[in-house]
Amino acid sequence: MTQVTKAVIPVAGLGTRFLPATKALPKEMLPVVDKPAIQYVVEEATAAGLHDVLMVTGRNKNALENHFDRATELEATLMNKGDSKRLADVKASTELGEIHYMRQGDPRGLGHAVHKAKQHVGNEPFAVLLGDDLIHSDETLLKDMLAATVSTGTSVIALMEVDPSQTHLYGIATVEETGQDGLVKVSGLVEKPAAEDAPSNLAIIGRYVLQPDVFDVLEHTEPGRGGEIQLTDALDAMARNPEQGVHGVVFRGRRFDTGDKLSYIKAIIELALERDDLGDDLRSWMRDHYGSAQ
Repeated sequence: MTQVTKAVIPVAGLGTRFLPATKALPKEMLPVVDKPAIQYVVEEATAAGLHDVLMVTGRNKNALENHFDRATELEATLMNKGDSKRLADVKASTELGEIHYMRQGDPRGLGHAVHKAKQHVGNEPFAVLLGDDLIHSDETLLKDMLAATVSTGTSVIALMEVDPSQTHLYGIATVEETGQDGLVKVSGLVEKPAAEDAPSNLAIIGRYVLQPDVFDVLEHTEPGRGGEIQLTDALDAMARNPEQGVHGVVFRGRRFDTGDKLSYIKAIIELALERDDLGDDLRSWMRDHYGSAQ
């Protein structure tokens, strides 16, 4: 199988859940401690060996391109000040890999955004990483999915157990055991079912490794929930086709939904607590102010 080297990151969303902060600032640029959320996602991709990254963008997303571009005047200022730490931090985002950009145009859903990547991806398997999902850097989810793609020859999605009351927020999978721990065969998918209609509590989270035949399926996928072209619907068709198939890696590690306000705040606190330069002081402050509530 062709080695996976390309990642697609759809970033055309409006970020309405974080208004008014996202009125002029892309939601992907909201900071998690001192790095924008999108940088964590790109770092995850490149750490897994995916150094060719395509962002599918929309209007008012120029800040994303600027962040991953060189800032020569800023770099010169930091160099002249002898501020090597901040200089290294600024340059880090520009040295992650080859980052490309393509406009989605009409916002017709995640499936449409993924299909826009066809010309860039070509006839190769590729990864899709959603910018709202932040996977802790200690986790090996994406690497595990890449390995599963090689072993199964199919598209692979990331699945995570959720509370049954939350199934209406996710695509939900029907699965069969494979005999391999953490790997299941997907036999069906449904987008955001009510709890009483959900076939399981295994939800799709924002990581996919897709075979290139997904593009042909997306071309024939009719608009579904919300009048949008749903990637879940295309994957459901592939899961039901014995010549294609879909597998799932069940993830039990640390993940934050940075598109949700509470989860976003938790991500900032948890990652800050792990920092050598912030953790002790933050922990002390939390004990002093909230110790009685813990």
